Amino acid sequence: MIPLKDDAPRVGTPYVTYALIAVCTVVFLFELLIDAGGQRQLDRFIFQFGMVPARISIVLFNGGSVPWSLVYPLGTRFIPPAAAFVPVFTSMFLHGSWLHLIFNMLALWIFGDNVEDAIGHFPYLVLYFLSGIAAAALHTFVNYGSTVPSVGASGAIAGVMGAYFVLYPRAKVLTLVPFFFVFFVWLPAWVVLGYWFLAQFLSGAATSLTGRMGGSSGIAFWAHVGGFLGGMALVKLFPARVRRYYYG
Repeated sequence: MIPLKDDAPRVGTPYVTYALIAVCTVVFLFELLIDAGGQRQLDRFIFQFGMVPARISIVLFNGGSVPWSLVYPLGTRFIPPAAAFVPVFTSMFLHGSWLHLIFNMLALWIFGDNVEDAIGHFPYLVLYFLSGIAAAALHTFVNYGSTVPSVGASGAIAGVMGAYFVLYPRAKVLTLVPFFFVFFVWLPAWVVLGYWFLAQFLSGAATSLTGRMGGSSGIAFWAHVGGFLGGMALVKLFPARVRRYYYG
């Protein structure tokens, strides 16, 4: 199911959502510019600013500097421990393809404007980044030895979706359903988001099992799970204004 729009009303202008979409788009265009200079340059950029679980694991459990080979495989330098955590934030603005960017920004636009309207601009930004951290934490916990960089705003956006699930469970979402034939249907938000979360959880569990045998989907399902749960929990830190905007 692909959400296209919702019917939850908003009052204010979602400046933070606009800004996040703009920054992610500009950063992706910069990635394309780097790629024009050669795949090696883009690989270096992604390895340096993408979130690599093994880098964080080394710092947390070994307390040492991180080999540059875990930042970029062709180097030999070391980076200080604190620098291993910087990509947790920078990776939220990187994307692997146009489709990756478009689907993430579509979800942010559909659900983010209402969450921002409900809890306010600054709390929304805090929720966004803390959800991204929660996503990175669970992804790292499950894939602690992985040297594959993770990029994308989907973990943070999953947190926004989790917050929307709490705030607007009965709002209607226009959804594209490709089931033999493509058709469009308005569904309650709790159905759309609940289905999405269950799919991420089951896919993550399956990928973890097949991953031990060498399989990998290339999708950070556990980051989505962590972000969604983080958003559900974090939005409850802002109860006063939230109650004014419960929908349905």
